Amino acid sequence: MTAALPRVTHVASRPGHSFSKTLQPAILLIAGLGVEGDGHAGTTVQHRSRVARDPTQANLRQIHLMAGELHDELNSAGFDLGPGDLGENLTTRGIDLIGLSAGTRLHLGQAAVVEITGLRNPCIQLDAFRPGLMAACLGRDDAGRLVRKAGVMGIVLTGGEVRPEDAIVIESPAVFRALEKV
Repeated sequence: MTAALPRVTHVASRPGHSFSKTLQPAILLIAGLGVEGDGHAGTTVQHRSRVARDPTQANLRQIHLMAGELHDELNSAGFDLGPGDLGENLTTRGIDLIGLSAGTRLHLGQAAVVEITGLRNPCIQLDAFRPGLMAACLGRDDAGRLVRKAGVMGIVLTGGEVRPEDAIVIESPAVFRALEKV
């Protein structure tokens, strides 16, 4: 059996600062900003807690990507989640997002390019959405190190439209750098 090629399965966006995002037939990525019309798009931080600390910080969280395989894991644990529910803009299949290097570039659709900046840090909002969800989005590796499973964040380098079933082409940097929370 051959492995499935990496692909986008769902795209979502939502204006304002709601927790979940609404599924869309397509989203438009805008270089240097993020997802057109999304509450987290911008050149500087848009997440309220980060704005409160320093509103001039660069927005390294313009787009949130999450593996559909995580949805499978969480749903088998009884959480009843769908794409966009955890605030992700892109749901993927066939790619180990949290195993990528910082600086990895993902080519999406015909033109869009996203650079992975780091891990989404699961927060208490997950438990407000579904009790116990924050703990389910954390784990430990074989060495006992904390694993954050709630997806990765990125910046948009090249804009373009992204739709479900678009292929994902992975461009790894020359030197691997483990992802850290952003």
